[in-house]
Amino acid sequence: MMASVARNRGHAPSEYDEISTLFDALRDAAFDGVGISRVAYSEAESRALEMIEVEARRIGLTTERDAAANLIATLPGSDGELPFIACGSHVDSVPQGGNFDGAAGVVAALAVLRRLKALERPLKRTVKLFALRGEESARFGKPYLGSSSLFGKLTPSDLETKAEDDGRSMGDCMRSVGVAVDRIAAREVLLEPASMAAWVELHIEQGPVLTARNLPIGIVSGIRGNIRHRAVECVGQAGHSGAVPRWLRHDAVFGMCELITHLDAHWRTLLERGHDLVLTSGIVATDPKVNAIARIPELVRFAFEIRSQSKATLDAVYELFLSECASVSRERGVSFRFDEKVEAAGATMDKMWIERLTAAAGRLNLPFETIASGAGHDAAVFANAGVPSAMVFVRNQHGSHNPREAMDLSDLIAGVDVMHAAIQEAAQ
Repeated sequence: MMASVARNRGHAPSEYDEISTLFDALRDAAFDGVGISRVAYSEAESRALEMIEVEARRIGLTTERDAAANLIATLPGSDGELPFIACGSHVDSVPQGGNFDGAAGVVAALAVLRRLKALERPLKRTVKLFALRGEESARFGKPYLGSSSLFGKLTPSDLETKAEDDGRSMGDCMRSVGVAVDRIAAREVLLEPASMAAWVELHIEQGPVLTARNLPIGIVSGIRGNIRHRAVECVGQAGHSGAVPRWLRHDAVFGMCELITHLDAHWRTLLERGHDLVLTSGIVATDPKVNAIARIPELVRFAFEIRSQSKATLDAVYELFLSECASVSRERGVSFRFDEKVEAAGATMDKMWIERLTAAAGRLNLPFETIASGAGHDAAVFANAGVPSAMVFVRNQHGSHNPREAMDLSDLIAGVDVMHAAIQEAAQ
């Protein structure tokens, strides 16, 4: 059963009702029987954008789609020459995911713009909402597709990547929802960073820290980058499990396990020395059609990912990974094959905006914690393009990328309060 938004006291019922109704509609449109499935460049993702657009127009915002098929809603300021402030997030999800990962940031941005529009005196700066496509890496193995498209960061090779679900190319999937693929392939810059004063993104926390601290919100200091392989193969030699002694074996599974064990030991050491690092192998598989309980496996496929706020740490650990692969190959008589390495840069959030959000939370008497993001977000793309960027986390139980995401609406409103205060101050 999908979690819905919990209500609490403290704000106008109309705002609660509008937000809760929109979340329920987004959930109903993408519920797959287990969780939420609105994957990148799918009809479900397009329906979510259409629903956000209807709501944006209802509250009096102008809307458009950019060449990357992202949705933009605009509240014009009195001085159109000033760089604009943007807020928002993504609307896609992982398969059978939750309703709030990404969507909470878009719904929050709508609430902020609704409040700003109600002000008696217009703001000087234009404020825009961006509802972005394709932030999740689940379908194509590469994240931040909608935001990367804005700054010419996707390559023709990226556009040939095959979708995990149906094997279609990224370019074909993009074209089917209205993306100007030729412009993306040409690496055209669709949005000049200098035209933006800031990017402010709200997102549910995808880890347990705020829940453990009993805090409604967090202010993000930085975002971890990552290096990953969707598929690494450890290749050995098949044999009878009872007939081949250890010293003559070339066991692919034992080779993969030894590699991961060595990397785990390095991970522990690096953490003890103060380095920021997480390491994961989220997919491990042998072929059950070929292998059997009495057969030494000749091939195992596994995914590999490392994340860190430090680019130097990422690069060093990746070299360590390759070195350990070579060492295990010699020791176990196996070999390793790699698909294309995929990298996503980390980012540091803008110091001035961190201070602005911190001050806003203080004025509102909202407890918070400054926290690094272990998960990636579109904010990293904006920050690395030179746009001053900031993030607010909202407490969320049961993690993310699963149907059990559980965000209390009062926590979301707390995040909206902080964003609204900070953006209004910067846009005056």
